[in-house]
Amino acid sequence: MNIITRPDPVMRARDLGPAIEAAAAEIEQTQRIGEPLLSQLHDSRLFRLLLPRSFGGEEVEPWTYLRAVEEVSRHDASVGWNLFVANSSALITPFMDPASAHVIYDDPRALVSWGPPNAARARAVPGGYRISGEWEFASGCRQATWMGAHAQVEEPDGSLRRNARGMPLIRTLLFPVAQAKLIHRWNVIGLRGTASDAYSVTDLFVPEAFSGTREEPDSRTEPGRLYAFTTQGLYAVGHTGVMLGTARAMLEAFMALAMEKTPRNLGRLADNAVVQSNVARSEAKLGAARAYLVETLQEICATAEGIPSIDLAARVRLRLACTHAIQTASEVADFAYKEAGTSAIFLDTVFERRFRDIHTASQQIQARGAHFETVGRIMLGYVPEVFY
Repeated sequence: MNIITRPDPVMRARDLGPAIEAAAAEIEQTQRIGEPLLSQLHDSRLFRLLLPRSFGGEEVEPWTYLRAVEEVSRHDASVGWNLFVANSSALITPFMDPASAHVIYDDPRALVSWGPPNAARARAVPGGYRISGEWEFASGCRQATWMGAHAQVEEPDGSLRRNARGMPLIRTLLFPVAQAKLIHRWNVIGLRGTASDAYSVTDLFVPEAFSGTREEPDSRTEPGRLYAFTTQGLYAVGHTGVMLGTARAMLEAFMALAMEKTPRNLGRLADNAVVQSNVARSEAKLGAARAYLVETLQEICATAEGIPSIDLAARVRLRLACTHAIQTASEVADFAYKEAGTSAIFLDTVFERRFRDIHTASQQIQARGAHFETVGRIMLGYVPEVFY
């Protein structure tokens, strides 16, 4: 298959839109991105948008990344989700041995999947670590070539390794997917195509060179401004892209429906003044939320040259902009679903799957409303011990 060479990742994502749309039902049913779409995604290099150029990646600006994830998610939220998770996992590479990163990503079809940290511990042994445990929410694991596990490090004397703040350090260990046992339990109402399954390993040895920690910004080997952003910050950007793209698709679907639908005893939806006003307001909400986030990303990026990591003020601004956009997208999606009436309740409609997907995404930690409280406290003078 020919590699897609269009320079703009957003245009590459747009080019794949029809293929993603056509495969969406099968992806939901099989919980896997099948062929030929998976190869098309690899050829488009959309899985490599946040990967450093030195490892064969695109290393794009974060606002370009946002728009590419949003464009893919317009057609299927599960593909958009797996896209952003694969890119987020690539952010470990600036914090690990470069030769090992090449071993993983010299494969043009490389994908890393992992679940969030839990109580697992890795025992430090000569040359690396031994680890046992089980993790959940490994989005994209059925397409992955490598897996990762986040764990606290137990030293030979039984003590826990500490970071610069004196807290137990979390280290990420990477290993080929064949060394993990995948546990298929992703039985959920939405984002079914992400196959965010569980996985386990038992007494697995992982060499030191195939590990790294994002808690030591000074250790990063990549100088690019992109890697001054925290992983959690860029994770929130990708999550926001999924939400904005899904909400955009639902709003567009409602607008098309409104041009045709005439509810019983009423005129055409498109001729209703309230509907007209709310459509316009929804359009403004999505556009304003995205613009606010893009401006925030651009301003932070402009100050990120030559520093190990963006400061607290920048992290707070980014968290606020992402949370606002995520919440806004959820509101717009709810408007489109409700106003579509019974046209939205049938299986396999343009509304039904997206409604389930966006409400599943809205349950993830990036979307919680408590972020507003945390940000507000910091804005009013509270200094947190840790903020990502």
